[in-house]
Amino acid sequence: MNIAGFIHSVVTGPSRRRRGLTLAGFAFFSCVILAVVFGARWLDARLGLRLPIPLPVALTAGVIALGLGVSLVAWCVIVFRSARGTPVPFNPPRELVVRGPYLRMRNPMLSGLFCALAGAGLILRSPALLFGFLPVVILGTCAEAKLVEEPELELRFGAQYLEYRRRVPMFVPRLAGGAGRGGRC
Repeated sequence: MNIAGFIHSVVTGPSRRRRGLTLAGFAFFSCVILAVVFGARWLDARLGLRLPIPLPVALTAGVIALGLGVSLVAWCVIVFRSARGTPVPFNPPRELVVRGPYLRMRNPMLSGLFCALAGAGLILRSPALLFGFLPVVILGTCAEAKLVEEPELELRFGAQYLEYRRRVPMFVPRLAGGAGRGGRC
């Protein structure tokens, strides 16, 4: 059984197991994000790095990016909760969510996370976060989405998901409406 098959067996398994894994998944994800931020700060201090942007500019841009990112993640959580699921992959909604921010992009929660991390990098004036850790997080999550999440969604929702994936970009929404190829990593 591949990883997508394993995840599929978990997300379609007993609700008690899904709820337990939800807490563990949330804790793990939170620890990873904290490790990214604190790891970048440690590396900045160790190497004497500082973002060469004036503090008022970095703070203003950072607060805007952080606010947009956190708002987008919160919107996604609300949409998932209304569909009786969680953002943790072990306990997702039972239906394919294609409303709210999911109308315009397949992974708005990750887009919000990337935006929030970029905002944190600006606020902290951290080159290691912006140019080292954030690109690794983006590449890692893109690989996970392509290799695990999308195959599992295809197993669960079949043609409905394939059509959604064909129409809707992965991370960055199109500004103009209309059909077309979905976004790629």
